[in-house]
Amino acid sequence: MSETTTKKLIEEIESLPVEERAMVAESVLNSLNPVDQQIEDQWMEVAERRLQELKSEKVKSIPGEKVFEKIQKRFSK
Repeated sequence: MSETTTKKLIEEIESLPVEERAMVAESVLNSLNPVDQQIEDQWMEVAERRLQELKSEKVKSIPGEKVFEKIQKRFSK
């Protein structure tokens, strides 16, 4: 593909609505670093399990502000 064609393609993509640009970006990134479906499935299982733990109150969530405060304290020493 020539540089001119590539520039035209980029201009066309940039003119798309944000949702469509996101789809293009995801597709390009996936072509550079293909998704391992087995790993994706394992992450989905972890996410679903954690969500159920939160819903059942088996675990309690911590507000993001508190998490960032703790990180800030730890690394500012």
